[in-house]
Amino acid sequence: MEVFETIRTMLAVRSFQEKSVPEEVIRRIVDAARLTGSAMNSQPWQFVVVTQPETLKKIGALAGSGPYTAQAALAVVVLADHSSLFAISDSSRAIQSMMLAGWAEGVGSNWVGFYGLETLRPLLGIPESLDVFAVVPFGYPAQPGGLGKKKRKALNEVSHRERFGTPFE
Repeated sequence: MEVFETIRTMLAVRSFQEKSVPEEVIRRIVDAARLTGSAMNSQPWQFVVVTQPETLKKIGALAGSGPYTAQAALAVVVLADHSSLFAISDSSRAIQSMMLAGWAEGVGSNWVGFYGLETLRPLLGIPESLDVFAVVPFGYPAQPGGLGKKKRKALNEVSHRERFGTPFE
């Protein structure tokens, strides 16, 4: 799939088929995160790849904004080095790379995060030196379809040419 087509068609997936994701696809998804650019090449991230159904169920129960993680084929828990000034932006870039790489392989995902993720620390043995930044569950979408049918503002509503207020047409 071409990059623009992947971006154009990617949707949030919160319901998954009961189907495993091949190991080589999992590796490409995680490698996409690893290969993402970062400020000063600091790479202030770590990734915990979870495929055990029992652990996925526990993550789904603990992550308040992502109970559907319990039905995912896998989840990547993204950890950010809080000593880095760029950890949030760099980790966010890595997450987007993973999601796009997955979508290009037919694997859907959604970003789970922003509160309640510290409860994952003991379950996954996460050290205090890292923040639990996000959980990204992955799996084959339960309901295919809707590709590219996004509710987005028109390009000219959010884009400007040279100065704010000059339409980008």
